[in-house]
Amino acid sequence: MKKFFSLNIYAVIALFLCFGTQMLKAQNNVIDEVVWVVGDEPILKSDVEQARLEAIAYRINLDGDPYCTIPEQLAVQKLFLHQAAVDSIEVSDNEVYQAIDSEMERYVQVLGSKEKVEEYFGMTFAQKREQLFETVKNDRMINEVRKNLVKDIKVTPAQVRKFFKDVPEDSIPFIPTKVEVQIITRDPEISPEEIERIKSELRDYTERINSGATQFSTLALMYSEDGSAKEGGELGWMGRGDLVQEFADVAFKLSDTKTVSKIVETEFGFHIIQLIEKRGDRINCRHILRKPKASEDAIVKAINQLDSIRTELVNGEYTFEECVKYVSSDKDTKNNYGIMRFKDEQRGIIHVKMELKELPAEVARQVANLNVGEISKPFIMINSKGKEVVAIIKLKDKVDGHKANMKDDYQDMQNVVQQYLSAQKIEEWIKEKQKSTYVRINEDWRNCDFKYDGWVR
Repeated sequence: MKKFFSLNIYAVIALFLCFGTQMLKAQNNVIDEVVWVVGDEPILKSDVEQARLEAIAYRINLDGDPYCTIPEQLAVQKLFLHQAAVDSIEVSDNEVYQAIDSEMERYVQVLGSKEKVEEYFGMTFAQKREQLFETVKNDRMINEVRKNLVKDIKVTPAQVRKFFKDVPEDSIPFIPTKVEVQIITRDPEISPEEIERIKSELRDYTERINSGATQFSTLALMYSEDGSAKEGGELGWMGRGDLVQEFADVAFKLSDTKTVSKIVETEFGFHIIQLIEKRGDRINCRHILRKPKASEDAIVKAINQLDSIRTELVNGEYTFEECVKYVSSDKDTKNNYGIMRFKDEQRGIIHVKMELKELPAEVARQVANLNVGEISKPFIMINSKGKEVVAIIKLKDKVDGHKANMKDDYQDMQNVVQQYLSAQKIEEWIKEKQKSTYVRINEDWRNCDFKYDGWVR
């Protein structure tokens, strides 16, 4: 509804935070004790042990003694979280759950199904989702602190040139293959009968809720085709700008928490909405989303239409840009000549030159078989709204993997320098924070070659 780094100690800590609780239950024989205290926050021996076990289980090579590196990184995390509290940084539960949903979807893709995810982690899908909550929330808050620390760092071309003039040849980064892709999509026609079927289902849900036969949240859990279904359809606190207009217009008019809205149509499908609470210009509501499905005949028809258009494009009767304007149904790219874009959430930038891993999987598969200037045959994909569409793509440009150079890769090289200066800034901050933070380390845990010298004093 809303508009990795390498496997090193940081990955170990992330794995521990994700899976530590599960393994802790299986390690009742570990005698626990407080081994570090940072501020007023303890680090337990079991915390360290679980992270170490995760490293072994996932064959992650720890750099140094795990009983030194792991507690130090846990201590650094606590410094960041303390600063997040000082800065009053807040992360909404809805934002956290959206990130969790993305992570859970990634698990499903990697392991093959929800059932295999449950088997792998030894818990239900819902339990795994809840287990990730604190980890993801802390991670988001830490990221906000880091962003605040480096937000004023600006990199000039002179700094980039100097940096790469001084860096050893074997340290110059390798730029992976990047592509620029244009896309045209067509929505298969949805029959009036299918739309009426969906509306009839939603009207039935409304009657069952109004009669008291079933709770809204129960029906959302059972039938809603939105990620919020796991939360009984609850979206969390939202402003108008967080919701698509048609949805917001109806949701913000609701005043009775027992009332179910009329059926609302958006680009995602059809909804019914129930108010939970309203506070000023923010609202918390739940909804049920149902998506009408195109018939096989409609999909074949859309494929044939795009196949004819592709033939005309290949024959030079029209340009791809002209067809995008008059044919494509994809709102995200229609006003940009069909050029696909990727938003780097971590850096807050949007770029059109993308690695294959940044493309939707179906698009990446097509790109792998195209030369620059070629147009794919029609294929079926799931768009950003979760709808099945038919598409063709054109490989507009491709830059093969190579060592970075100032002429072709200034933006990438600037990012490298930005990251280097940001890492320096954060390292300096950690060292300063150590000086003003109470730290106590048990005698048996002090004999370490720590990355930061200020822990023991």
